[in-house]
Amino acid sequence: MASKRKKKKLLLINPLSTNRQGLILHSHVIYPPIGLGIVATLTPEDWDVEILDENFERFVYREADLVGITTLTSSVTRAYELADIYREKGIPTVLGGIHASMMTDEAVLYVDAVVNGEVESVWKQLIEDFEKGQLQKVYKGKLLPFENAVYPARHLFHEKYQFASIQTTRGCPMKCDFCSVHTFNGNKYRERPVEEVLDELETIRHEKIYFVDDNLIGYGKKSERRAIALFKGMLERGIRKQWFCSASMNFADNEEVLELAARSGCVMVLLGIESERVEQLEETNKKLNIKIGIDHYDEVFAKIHKYGISVLGAFIYGLESDTPETMASRTEYINNAAIDAVQATILTPLPGTGLFNRMSTEKKIVFNNYPEDWQLYDFVDVVFNHKNMSREVFMSEVRKNWDALYNDKILKKKFLRTLKQTKNPIAAIWSYGSNLQYFNLVYEGMQPMKNLEDIFGLDKNSKEFRKSSPYR
Repeated sequence: MASKRKKKKLLLINPLSTNRQGLILHSHVIYPPIGLGIVATLTPEDWDVEILDENFERFVYREADLVGITTLTSSVTRAYELADIYREKGIPTVLGGIHASMMTDEAVLYVDAVVNGEVESVWKQLIEDFEKGQLQKVYKGKLLPFENAVYPARHLFHEKYQFASIQTTRGCPMKCDFCSVHTFNGNKYRERPVEEVLDELETIRHEKIYFVDDNLIGYGKKSERRAIALFKGMLERGIRKQWFCSASMNFADNEEVLELAARSGCVMVLLGIESERVEQLEETNKKLNIKIGIDHYDEVFAKIHKYGISVLGAFIYGLESDTPETMASRTEYINNAAIDAVQATILTPLPGTGLFNRMSTEKKIVFNNYPEDWQLYDFVDVVFNHKNMSREVFMSEVRKNWDALYNDKILKKKFLRTLKQTKNPIAAIWSYGSNLQYFNLVYEGMQPMKNLEDIFGLDKNSKEFRKSSPYR
């Protein structure tokens, strides 16, 4: 009897920057590497596939025939470091993800092959080329219609992930100056058929879901109707999940959307607010927020709260027209507005953005010793010369604002206000947990974590707390 041929081994790596590891302390509220899961599914059955995820385990060398790595800009330095280990042993490496797509000419210097763009249209060819010994340097992915999407191989994700992630749309017609989504995924909103999304949701065992779409609600009435169909479909099929998503300020345009979102399990929504000043929205090309109108933000928050959903507001500090005074004003606005959780990050010129291109041309970027300096592009470091502040003053002022945003008194106030406004303890716990996560990120895990049960006298072992909390 002929012996069974040994399977080839594909090792997929999710690297974690060694520069800043605050997030790893709360790894149970982060999300699995869906891109690697998709690559695993696309790989032929005669391959053995493994995912090494540095969110949970530091790299230890293991044998492989081919190594695939996905990376963000802040972790690409680590990705190149790991790729070098395998290249020294003659094992081919492939790099994909948004940084590799935006900086392909750089990436090809450190790996054997680069996937530029979305992987679905090129992975089969890449594997065939590898098996023939004809691996190409660059594989350019096409923007395919988002239909008949493969499911990520979720059984390969680390068992400690408390959230599952799923994508229902790709692309964005907005061209915010600091964002590269429209460059990577295209400037058209590609929608996945609702029934296909529902079919995949039924296969997910996790109770908590993150929709990784950049804007789940989309743009225009057609997209709005699609969101309504998705939420209705979840209800009709009895898909019981607690879920979180990102959206634009138009999330509250139609209260039917909010009602169905809440009934289908929506607990929190991230809104890209960025600034409370019109002139700064203009400088970042944040057109939709300008259209909604800053004076109407409170109405948006109130409508969302009416349906028991909490608001995670994303804000940027160090916008090009910022001063110490405008940043302090932003913090005052955030702490007094009906915003439940806060993502307060530093303006960061990522490759592929208009911001990066402009700052590079104007020679404003001071941390440009690439690839080593990419690890500083993590949204909590200052990498450019600001026209109104020295780097030292800039960082000092940001620290003051973080202290004002994430101190115990404010977090307790926000928690109690969320309870009052949403009448939903689950939404309050989720928003509080998100605040802890961002606290942990900006302080690099150097300060002791605040415990919800200690501050409020909650029993962390109670049935309600364990059911509600993303920290269980």
